[in-house]
Amino acid sequence: MILKQLTILNYRNIAEAQLELSPKVNCFIGHNGEGKTNVLDAIYFLSFAKSTACSIDTQNIRHGEDVMMVQGLYDLNGTEEEISIGMKAHQKKHVKRNKKEYKRLSEHIGLLPIIMVSPSDSGLILGGSEERRKFLDIIISQYDSPYIQALAAYNKALMQRNALLKSEENPNPEILSLYEEMMALHGEIIYQKRTAFIEKFIPVFQQIHNTITGGNEPVGIRYISHGQRGDLLHTIQTGREKDRMMGYSLHGIHKDELEMTLGEFPIKREGSQGQNKSYIIALKLAGFNFLKHTGSQTTPIVLLDDIFDKLDALRVENIVHLLLQPTFGQIFITDTNREHLDKILHRTHDDYRIFNVKQGEITP
Repeated sequence: MILKQLTILNYRNIAEAQLELSPKVNCFIGHNGEGKTNVLDAIYFLSFAKSTACSIDTQNIRHGEDVMMVQGLYDLNGTEEEISIGMKAHQKKHVKRNKKEYKRLSEHIGLLPIIMVSPSDSGLILGGSEERRKFLDIIISQYDSPYIQALAAYNKALMQRNALLKSEENPNPEILSLYEEMMALHGEIIYQKRTAFIEKFIPVFQQIHNTITGGNEPVGIRYISHGQRGDLLHTIQTGREKDRMMGYSLHGIHKDELEMTLGEFPIKREGSQGQNKSYIIALKLAGFNFLKHTGSQTTPIVLLDDIFDKLDALRVENIVHLLLQPTFGQIFITDTNREHLDKILHRTHDDYRIFNVKQGEITP
């Protein structure tokens, strides 16, 4: 998959841009806060119809404006596809494929597979378990539509059960049971799909991590879920009394966790900044490998936002070598340091383009 042309109007701090892109490497250089990350976020927005930076769509509209639009022209396995997302202030967004609006947004997810690595990914290690579940959801959702549907149905049942637990002193047990059955039904599907994914994902992740670090830092991932306790419905219902006291659901796949280790210990406790970043980059690039061989059977776009900071020269060299393998397709990179980008461009024989970004203005 190749993003051939990117058009932006009033997206975050970018007033207007129309970019003709390289099919291989696209570099965006500029100081912090100039808008480099917003370019990558616009590309991410086209894949997921949501921003990595802000969950409230209207806040992505440039200050002082009342309309926003992002449009991409893609070569998808030899077929030209135009994706556009536009919205006006205080109105819903419109997501269109070849000028025809989707009836359901879930139909779009997975069409344009994408992997993004950014400084905010530190939350994967240092943040709460919801960050790690989100990592699972983002990858699996891009190749498995039933997973998206099960996740939406589970979250709806969970929200309804929690509302009942909070709002009534003595919730109707029959209605509680109905929500619990829905949670268990869809939760079991999610648990099975997450389990299958993790089993295949771990060896790929470890291999990529070894390449980045030289194989001197053994790492691991362990999936922890209430689904491992046996019948999920029984687990949820057993905790009902305590849930009523707390006012929310304590058991279910919404409590799933990924235990990330460096050696025999949690990387959250033991890892340096460079080790944490190497771990995260390996996670994301393993996700790329997984998406490439599933779902739409196309090569995902890779977005790399300021990834070389905190890494020593050896790790930077290994990552550059990895990214320039034929395995990877189109890559977008931002950095404040031209030296890092020159290392990549000096070694690539492929087409590349460099853009300067200053105060939201993008120039070749």
